[in-house]
Amino acid sequence: MSTSSSAKRRQVWRADWFIGAAIVVAVCILWAVTPLRGLEQRFYDAASSSNSRTPSDRIAVIAIDDASINNIGRWPWPRDVHAELIDKLADAKAKTIVNTTLFLEPQTERGLVFIRKIKEALGAAAGQNEALTRVLAEAEQTLDNDGKLAASMAKAGNVLVGGAYKLGEPLGRPDTDLPAAAAKSSIPTKGALLIPALAGQFPIDPIAKAAAAVGHVAQTNDPDGAIRTDPVFIDYYGHAVPSLSLLAAARSLNLGPGDMRLLPGEAVQLGKLRIATDAAGKMRPQFYRGTDSKPAFQVDSFYDVLSGKIPATKYADKIVIIGSTAQGLGTTFPVPGYAALSPAEMMAHVTSNILQEHFVVEPVWAGVASLAMVLLVAGYLVAGLPRLSAGPAAAVTAGLLVVMLATEFVLLSGSATYVPLVFPAALLVIGHAALTTKRFLVTEAGKVKSDEESAETNRMMGLALQGQGQLDMAFDRFRRVPMSDPLMDNLYNLALDFERKRQFNKAQAVYEHMATYNKDFKDLQSKLNRAKNLSETVILGGGGAHPGGTMLLDGGAVEKPMLGRYQVEKELGKGAMGVVYLGKDPKIGRVVAIKTMALSQEFEGEDLNEARERFFREAETAGRLQHQNIVTIFDAGEEHDLAYIAMEFLKGKDLADFCKDGHLLPPPRVLSIVARVAEALAYAHRQNVVHRDIKPANIMYEFDSDTVKVTDFGIARITDSSKTKTGLVLGTPSFMSPEQIAGKKVDGRSDLYSLGVMLFQMLTGVLPFRGDSMAELMYKIANEEAPDIRLIRKDFTEQLAIVVATSLAKKPEARFQDGDAFAHALREAAAAFGGQPVSPAPASADPDKTMAFSLAAAAQAQATAEKTLVMAAGAAAGNGYDAPPKGGGAGGGEYEKTAVFGRSDDPTKPGGGHDPQA
Repeated sequence: MSTSSSAKRRQVWRADWFIGAAIVVAVCILWAVTPLRGLEQRFYDAASSSNSRTPSDRIAVIAIDDASINNIGRWPWPRDVHAELIDKLADAKAKTIVNTTLFLEPQTERGLVFIRKIKEALGAAAGQNEALTRVLAEAEQTLDNDGKLAASMAKAGNVLVGGAYKLGEPLGRPDTDLPAAAAKSSIPTKGALLIPALAGQFPIDPIAKAAAAVGHVAQTNDPDGAIRTDPVFIDYYGHAVPSLSLLAAARSLNLGPGDMRLLPGEAVQLGKLRIATDAAGKMRPQFYRGTDSKPAFQVDSFYDVLSGKIPATKYADKIVIIGSTAQGLGTTFPVPGYAALSPAEMMAHVTSNILQEHFVVEPVWAGVASLAMVLLVAGYLVAGLPRLSAGPAAAVTAGLLVVMLATEFVLLSGSATYVPLVFPAALLVIGHAALTTKRFLVTEAGKVKSDEESAETNRMMGLALQGQGQLDMAFDRFRRVPMSDPLMDNLYNLALDFERKRQFNKAQAVYEHMATYNKDFKDLQSKLNRAKNLSETVILGGGGAHPGGTMLLDGGAVEKPMLGRYQVEKELGKGAMGVVYLGKDPKIGRVVAIKTMALSQEFEGEDLNEARERFFREAETAGRLQHQNIVTIFDAGEEHDLAYIAMEFLKGKDLADFCKDGHLLPPPRVLSIVARVAEALAYAHRQNVVHRDIKPANIMYEFDSDTVKVTDFGIARITDSSKTKTGLVLGTPSFMSPEQIAGKKVDGRSDLYSLGVMLFQMLTGVLPFRGDSMAELMYKIANEEAPDIRLIRKDFTEQLAIVVATSLAKKPEARFQDGDAFAHALREAAAAFGGQPVSPAPASADPDKTMAFSLAAAAQAQATAEKTLVMAAGAAAGNGYDAPPKGGGAGGGEYEKTAVFGRSDDPTKPGGGHDPQA
């Protein structure tokens, strides 16, 4: 039944209907979060600007263009220039004048300030001199450009100006209330959800009061930066402020704010005109196309009108919009049909839309229609298309696509009605393409499958033979298979297997066969050259010799062997599975220790890959740690069928000898050593690395230079990864924390507990917990409190006893929470010794009445009870079981083995057994 249900699940995953449904979901997500939705906006621009409507001939644009700047002077102009043009247009009986220039600050001539100071200083005396009074009045009037502009506006009585507003959701009250001059043009919002404004900048008071009305010039952009909507009103703290375009249309119809009415979510009523808007009070303008290479609106030069080249009578009874088009003045807007439209021209389009009701309307049923088309297309992809053959499917898809796009285009360009249908059209195209491609691939795969069956049989047979170690027969099978990239990978791995068996001549034959197909495959050329060179090379150390033993190349020539870029100088020691060499980098003269493992001699298949991963994990973990008290890893690799790690060559020896009675270091030095180890662990823990096997044998110490180095991160765990399998408990039993014994997830506080055990042993010469069996030892670690060190060393201070007891707390939260805190406490405890000497630990001591035998007797009893706990698949060289401490000091008979609980491999198998520190 399980096989049948699995087959059914596979069929569901491969079914056309399931793939169609997945495509619908995927396209919906892509449409929502990617620029794919820009397709709708591009189509809207093309369709909405393809209308045949003509703009109102009652609107004219006067541009502050480059020619005007060149003739009148640099911008900003004196405001009497604007006043002069307004006077001309007013005399010509222009219906409405809209000046889009923002008069937000006064333009005061410096001379005017002094004229007014003179008048103030003369006071009544000026009235006695009629000539002086007249001269001062003329000077003030001549220099008061703001006053001239205000006077011209007041005289004309039909000039509209704008204010700048910052759009956004207000959180409090406004910095500036809406001025009375602007408020008289606004209407109450009455609960309409208009676009809110945070702040506003308004025309200076004389100009605002002189203007017929003050509107806003704010714009809203779509995500692509284009403008497709225009806010008819904005909400300034309860005031619905109309746009300049709306005011211009209203003024031209002799209407005012009292003739404007908000219909929330539907429209804006202006007299008898109904302007369709969305819920935020925005309309969709329809931008007019030019005809016969002429723009939609004729744009005249400001200077030509001012100078009389264009008579002002041209603008009689028209809405005249004055705005900048010169380079560097103002901002242009990308709109449908135009890449860059000036503010004055855009206002002309919008005003004409309002007057002629030419705006684009999105009806209330548009969203329902769009959703219905999406559901129709989804149903077609899931249930319809999978049932059709290729020809009818293409016809139906093409028909649906044309209908949807044509419908949207015709509605937009013909009746200015917007129903978005590009999304269902895109869904249709993508879904059809994906399902058709899937059908083609499945059919083609079926055809190719029959042609490749015999070749695949040979390839699979070759892989099976390779897995059984019959490499020659595997190569024979592979040579019957047509060359391909997957086969190249198989041959490459086969050649590597020949190299692992040191059959370099056969590896050479495989590489040469591969070169006939692709000589640039991976590192094929270097592998081929190496195989040729090594085909006549003799390497001692394989076969019956110790795995990874000393190598002599070229038949025992004098030349020293190389491991990677390191020259092997001599052998330093051997473990159960590897050798540690003294090496040297000949290029820079660096002396290193090289730890090696002959992995292929010990493992095969998946076990080989797992062993290789464990070995290189030490390099990966320790290599990321750069600290003065952590051994430095320089390099790692695989050479001559040996995996190796090149690391810092350390002088001195480990701390195991300094944990025995009679060889203990002075307490201040012990505290200094342990404090530095704690700081090194704090650094490692910040890098998310937990050592998991802190013990004296893994701490190197050089007495003369007082140098401390933490070594052997071979079973360390990177806490933010999952490289160590769940459920494994790694460490040395006597130094394991209670949570480590219990198989729980451990963090850096477990290392600090192990460091506390080491501190206890280095201060007293004994371990805090001992037992006649592994079970008894583990029970005591998990359940019993550590004895007070003052029961063994009565001359120790209470402060030091508290530090040791804290480090050995059963619960992690009761210990030091990081290595830096541990180190600080140790240094404070060391300072408490002052100048008073601390006597060495006694040869034997009775820590409390519950101890039934002396420490010396305990050491001898434990030595006889020592057993090897083997519950691991194996560890890399230097990562496995540690040798028991030499000598018979107190604590020397403890279970000092690196244990992996949760696995039960035979210690006689590769990876088990005893591995002394090299």
